[in-house]
Amino acid sequence: MNYAKDGITVAVMLDSRRPGKNGLCPVKIRVTYQRERQYYPTGKTLAPEQWAILPTSRTRTMLDVRRDLESSYQIVRNTVEELAAAGRFSFDALNRRLKSGAADSVNTMFRAKIEALNKAGRVGSMLVYKNVLDNLERFGGGRIKPVAITPGWLERFERFLRDEDKSQTTIAIHLRHLRAILNEAKRAGALREAQYPFGRGRYEIQSGEGRKMALTLEQIGRIAKYDDGSPATAKYRDYWLFLYLCNGINVADFIKLRRRDIRDGEICFVRQKTERTTKARREIRVTLTEPMRRIIDKWGGPADADAFLFPILNGTEDAFTLKRKTKELTRAINKRMSAVGAALGIGRISTYTARHSFATVLKRAGANIAYISESLGHQDLKTTENYLAGFEREERQKNAELLLPPVL
Repeated sequence: MNYAKDGITVAVMLDSRRPGKNGLCPVKIRVTYQRERQYYPTGKTLAPEQWAILPTSRTRTMLDVRRDLESSYQIVRNTVEELAAAGRFSFDALNRRLKSGAADSVNTMFRAKIEALNKAGRVGSMLVYKNVLDNLERFGGGRIKPVAITPGWLERFERFLRDEDKSQTTIAIHLRHLRAILNEAKRAGALREAQYPFGRGRYEIQSGEGRKMALTLEQIGRIAKYDDGSPATAKYRDYWLFLYLCNGINVADFIKLRRRDIRDGEICFVRQKTERTTKARREIRVTLTEPMRRIIDKWGGPADADAFLFPILNGTEDAFTLKRKTKELTRAINKRMSAVGAALGIGRISTYTARHSFATVLKRAGANIAYISESLGHQDLKTTENYLAGFEREERQKNAELLLPPVL
């Protein structure tokens, strides 16, 4: 995290001149111009040994620190670049902007986060933040101050999204990402605790209702046998079945599977979604069943160990291209499987249905929820419970009948 242009440098540094009693030193953003230096707080403190491993550490704590520092750095750098481009850079101008100008607006903080995610190649998260920012600006304008976001403001923003037919899940995603930005504003001193709008007695984010989209084994069997004579239908049907059989694997992980990931009769992979956020590399292992082997034999790529299991990627894709191809394949599978569901009278089928069905079929068969959670690659049981079809209609009906004596 270093910037140098027009005689101005911006860098993140550990200020070890006056460590605290606990041995921790503040991390600051240092700006140098015409041999003068000024330092801007990030709200983070680290021990020298933590600072030394920060660039390479994969622990969740260090990854979170690195992301927060990147966001703080981007806010200062963006402000420096704007002033320099206008020919108006000075420390007085920089300090005014950082204290009360655009740099401490929620909009600018979002843009700094988006830029940091883009540089890290985290395209999916970047696009979510961008979408949230677009809706925020349509509601609140281009200069939203952190202090302007009150519980009442959040309630109005929620109504705004609801009036546009956004689901509760989508609304919760928007509010959680806004909360993450305000947490950074609080750490940076742009928002006092008394001004923070989230939490008990203030504004609490309501979770979205989990989508109950699981199929039965009988329905999955009908899908496996379905054939309308179209090669495209056969391919995407088989891709969908592979997603289901491979522990409900996400499409983003499915397209990156390689021949070498098959070891000792199992497919081994690490979920892309949690690869950067877990302390330890958590590998998922899936028994390679005969139906999965047949799908690989029919639609798989070259037999070389480095070859992709299915010929969707070529290995040269950047993060944006990888995201685009993932979306394109997801849309193709969903479109074809939606038609299959309609033909079979099952209803809408999607890639999400495959993952949800994997978890629910195991639950119905009596599998331990901890095993299901591990198979899905979840970090906690609560996440898994959201995937499970708790209190399904058929289960409720069966239990209700248990209450009826024969004479009734």
